[in-house]
Amino acid sequence: MSELAELYREIQGCQKCVLGQSRSHAVPGEGPDDAAIMFIGEAPGFHEDRQGRPFVGAAGSYLNELLDRIGLKREEVYITNVIKCRPPANRDPQPVEIETCQPYLDRQIALIRPKLIVTLGRFSMQRYFPGASITRIHGQPKRVGNVIYYPIFHPAAALHQPRWRETLEADFQKIPELLAKLDEVEEGEPEWPQAQQLSLF
Repeated sequence: MSELAELYREIQGCQKCVLGQSRSHAVPGEGPDDAAIMFIGEAPGFHEDRQGRPFVGAAGSYLNELLDRIGLKREEVYITNVIKCRPPANRDPQPVEIETCQPYLDRQIALIRPKLIVTLGRFSMQRYFPGASITRIHGQPKRVGNVIYYPIFHPAAALHQPRWRETLEADFQKIPELLAKLDEVEEGEPEWPQAQQLSLF
């Protein structure tokens, strides 16, 4: 069994917080174990809880559409959430739940080693941009070590509040150029300073 498969098994059997008692299925995540891009959302919803897969409801369909527009297939990226079980009635994740699930997400990132982590919405954004507002920093990438963190709106937010849809779609269009910049760094170009906001766009 691979390390990632073993991690999935642990997540699916997890009872470390109250969400383990109310879920139908835990939702570890899915995608290639060497994906260059990782998308991190908030938490599973109704459809994800039933199927055990991330982003399979309306927000998932929209995410697939956004990926298609920039020439990517869902199967080429890794998709997961900050917490792995659906909160009752789709309420916001509680701090203790986020903290309990954090080691799982840390291990996923360590195993997959993505070049670009795209945070979808404020809960995943807060992990890497503490204290920031998604409405202020969306679309502004930051490099920390060997990873670029890129905060954008959650697809569900754009579906529920149409005023954010154009913004999300514009931010999504920058992803290919971000990857191109990453490739330049790997080929020996000067590296960006750690934790520096990037003025690429």
